[in-house]
Amino acid sequence: MDNFLKENKLNNIRKRGEKPALSDAEVLTMELIGEYLGHNSDKAIWFYFKTHWLHFFPKIGCRTSFSRQCANTYALKQALQRDLSSRLSVGQALYLVDGFPIPLCHIKRYKRSKTELSSIGAVGYCAAKAAYYFGFKGHILITPQGGAVAYEITASNVHERDVVPEISAGLTGMLLADKGLIRPELNALLTRQGLNLQTPLRVNMADARPKKMVAIMMTIRRKIETVIGQLVERFDIQSIRAKDLWHLKAKVARKIVARTFCFMLNKIENHHKPLELALLIT
Repeated sequence: MDNFLKENKLNNIRKRGEKPALSDAEVLTMELIGEYLGHNSDKAIWFYFKTHWLHFFPKIGCRTSFSRQCANTYALKQALQRDLSSRLSVGQALYLVDGFPIPLCHIKRYKRSKTELSSIGAVGYCAAKAAYYFGFKGHILITPQGGAVAYEITASNVHERDVVPEISAGLTGMLLADKGLIRPELNALLTRQGLNLQTPLRVNMADARPKKMVAIMMTIRRKIETVIGQLVERFDIQSIRAKDLWHLKAKVARKIVARTFCFMLNKIENHHKPLELALLIT
């Protein structure tokens, strides 16, 4: 963390005010390690390091100060994710995209909520659970191996079709998605960006593509379901407690970066299925 912040000239981002007792590198380290170990909240991470690793981080202060500094390092987490994403996307010509719900409260209680997020969130529908919810939606774009390249958070009533052009900007190659992204206008827009959008077709639509290619495409696309499952089950991304958008974004960023770090440390070799699909397409 120290090396990353120094190399990117991010180790002195404060223009005024007192320097915090814990360095930003220390806080980022604690956040990512805490998330990796399954401590999915500021309080849990603070308590774990306060209890077990005080000799490594002797300047840990109160929980409130720690939580505030975690939120204030949001820009550093974004920079770290961009750095990791740029490494993961080198030489890539195939990407996967999908969305997942980030509920804030039960659908029956959202009208009584008085937090800042209650005026920003919206009612959305989760097809996987066949249920409505109130909150936000995460949109994530990954490589076929499982590395997160880009992500975005929107209100839950914003459709993935409106977000994909933004999170895929600057990428070229092939993009695999679900049926929800079937839209001629979106296909034309992504084509101009240099992306070939491929989705399974609806039952009433004729598919001229080779069946083998479609089968391989669907097999590869399951990887994004695995990634979302890891974010939900391991990093608890659907159970974030926050009262404002700033803290919500900071916590989502922490979980995405922590998962990306885990992926980088456990990177596996490509099994050539994406290459096989590209050959069939061409």
